Amino acid sequence: MLLLTSMRFCFLFILSVLIPVCSVSAQRSGVLKGRVVDELGKPLKDVNIYVTPLHTGTTTNEDGTYLLILPSDSSLSVSYSYSGHERKTILVRLKKGEEKTQNVLLQFQTLIEITVDGGVKRPPIEKMPKIEFKQLPTMTGNVEDLIKSFGMGVSSNNEMSAQYSVRGGNFDENLIYVNDIEIYRPFLVRSGQQEGLSFINSDMVEDIYFSSGGFEARYGDKMSSVLDIKYKSPIEKKGSASMSLLGGSVHFEGKVKQRFSYITAFRYRSNSYVLNALPTKGDYRPVFADGQFLLTYKARENWNLSFLGHYSNNLYRMIPETRETDFGTVNEALRLTVFFDGQEITRFETMTGALTSEHILSEKTTIKFIGSVYRSIESESFDIQGQYRLSELERDLGSENFGEVLFVRGVGTFLNHARNRLDAFVYNVSHLGQHELKNGAKINWGLRYQGERINDKLSEWNMLDSAGFSIPQIPSDQIILNDVIKAKIRLSSSRYTGHLQYSQSIDRKKEIKLGDSTFTSISSWDYNFGARGNFWDFNDQLLISPRAGITYVPSWFRIKDSTITRINAVLRFKTGVYYQPPFYRELRDLSGNINYNLRAQRSIHFVLGGDLFFKMWDRTFKFSTELYYKMLNDLNPYEVDNVRIRYYANNNAIGYAKGWDFKINGEFIKGIESWATLGFLKTQEDIKDDYYYTYYNSNGEVIVPGYTFNNIAVDSTYTEPGYIPRPTDQFMTFGLFFQDEMPNWPTFKVHLNALFGTRLPYGPPGFERYKDVLRTPPYRRIDIGFSKQFLTRKEQIKPGSFFSKLSDMWLSLEVFNLLGINNTISYMWIEDVNNRQYAVPNYLTSRRVNLKLSVKF
Repeated sequence: MLLLTSMRFCFLFILSVLIPVCSVSAQRSGVLKGRVVDELGKPLKDVNIYVTPLHTGTTTNEDGTYLLILPSDSSLSVSYSYSGHERKTILVRLKKGEEKTQNVLLQFQTLIEITVDGGVKRPPIEKMPKIEFKQLPTMTGNVEDLIKSFGMGVSSNNEMSAQYSVRGGNFDENLIYVNDIEIYRPFLVRSGQQEGLSFINSDMVEDIYFSSGGFEARYGDKMSSVLDIKYKSPIEKKGSASMSLLGGSVHFEGKVKQRFSYITAFRYRSNSYVLNALPTKGDYRPVFADGQFLLTYKARENWNLSFLGHYSNNLYRMIPETRETDFGTVNEALRLTVFFDGQEITRFETMTGALTSEHILSEKTTIKFIGSVYRSIESESFDIQGQYRLSELERDLGSENFGEVLFVRGVGTFLNHARNRLDAFVYNVSHLGQHELKNGAKINWGLRYQGERINDKLSEWNMLDSAGFSIPQIPSDQIILNDVIKAKIRLSSSRYTGHLQYSQSIDRKKEIKLGDSTFTSISSWDYNFGARGNFWDFNDQLLISPRAGITYVPSWFRIKDSTITRINAVLRFKTGVYYQPPFYRELRDLSGNINYNLRAQRSIHFVLGGDLFFKMWDRTFKFSTELYYKMLNDLNPYEVDNVRIRYYANNNAIGYAKGWDFKINGEFIKGIESWATLGFLKTQEDIKDDYYYTYYNSNGEVIVPGYTFNNIAVDSTYTEPGYIPRPTDQFMTFGLFFQDEMPNWPTFKVHLNALFGTRLPYGPPGFERYKDVLRTPPYRRIDIGFSKQFLTRKEQIKPGSFFSKLSDMWLSLEVFNLLGINNTISYMWIEDVNNRQYAVPNYLTSRRVNLKLSVKF
């Protein structure tokens, strides 16, 4: 039924928005060839060469040479791009039968990157250097794992998840695009170990752009960040495959007759090996698998069609058996031992289909139509009973029984139950366009309609029985259940959005005299101004979001001993209003009820930053910094449990986020990119109606609600907590990604990925956010990988053998959580008969070793 619906949608979409364009008559060809080198004259391999408006291209060979057969008597734009180097574009017009040699020098990038894609100038958001993902030591293998260390202001405390927070925002505040198509994630995921594979497949990725805030109007309506992924446009047949103890992947790509290109990839992952390192022992049987493909057809010289398809099935099954967790302090060392009965089965089945039509109307105008469908079918079922024993441990260092159980403090039982089902269907049609004016300025515009259909059935509760505390009590004869959620929800709504943006670059020239010599100094200003409009018929709220940014490249020089050296720097200021209309999960409160009057949250960004490019060890490095402040209004308070966000579904808070981020990146080892980031953050919120009373008896003693007292309260005080830390209030974060290779042995490489984050706030379960004043331990994690490259001596490989068909092969040894630190992701709360609560930490994975084989063909 879904397939039939999608086919009908695509058929109607083609009929309604695709416009035939006149064909271009066949022409005789000419040849463009040459060699691409760097500043030192070293040939560059795998330089991307792209021809506009033909949407074709090639890459350079081992010796940096290339050859293109192009139609004659046509004005063409040929772009040369290579990671970390300036992109160069030349105009070519070949005569019939002409053979032209065009050698190209690509210098290391020294200014802010303004990339060219199909002749269209892209916004100046940061681009990640090209990285060989298959060699990296990551637990999940997701692209997002690198964003956690590369992006300024990005933090994550869960290696099992692809989710991350940016500058005080939560996971739901991040935009993700793939080829201008917005990507969604499942709704019911509770923990990172259930999450499975993210949408983005690293084998298909060409370019990665990321902004931590202050992004342009062309991007959507979220409050924190945008991750913009561009998939490859294959120009030759090739592929890759990998296999490890955690799963495997394979991908194929190629081009057929200069008109049709394809890239397809499959992944399989099972984290059983890693999950066995958790404190909860049991039978883990997760199976995560997905398939994805991108098909592109060049219908005319100026008309391209593409289809992106994706199917994912993430099945998480777990039968817990026992758990033993030590926690507490030196003065109060405790141990929780749990014996389990029951099981958990969670499934997330998602499907995405997107059809794109791109028309190049002229050298200055490009339009695009996109229609996409997203479907998510999710279910979670569990009945897990735990019989637990809370014990106090011997803490006397001189005792022979140090660390052993001294006595049992309490016993009890808990029972968690859920039968939840959700079916989400999201479809949209959008139009994007860009036109270049005579003065070189660009106008971008877009319109979008989105429909949403949500069917959700909730049935969950838990019971806590501490030594018979929850047995039926007279006279009610009822057993009290906790956190009971029973609901059936059906929602249907439509959203209408649009944007308009103006951008321009202005160069200013200045003549400078030095003795008898005169040289020209050039500085430049880049402006972008725009606004977004958003209307949602669910709450009838109309939103207007103005945004602006200014980038200045100054003409600064250092003169010493009659030598002029340019100081390469970039200064920027970005600001804007960023509304976030609620999606389904934000509408649902802690009891499962829907707030039909919930408004959009608002964040006003102020970002001041800059880049400084400098030479060190005869190589160019970039130092970046940004100072930011975010004013937050109409906030929807929430709690975070692992990766599940539980909203209060009420616009009853205001807040702020402020901080300072730093980053340095470059070739610390020649030819290999590395980076380090450091961030400082303070984010708080003031919930309007979170006041509370404190009651006292006649002796002036505090009467705690829940306790039984013979005394009657005779006095009380009223308290408003004011500003309290938001759940993402993490004072300092540090990320490091470092690559190295052995001296005189370049085929042996080392990759290090390290993350550190200070303590996050948490508190007891319930609606009282002001109680969340406790702090988790810091997050500390180091993953390291050792890779050995084979097949480097192709002349020694026998022709026709299996290895002769492979272009590259790597064998990697990965060590996850090198230091073996027990990082805390969340807490399980238990009570004793005296109503005393204990926060028992849920630890993440300990040290694990993985072996991986990767090949290219």
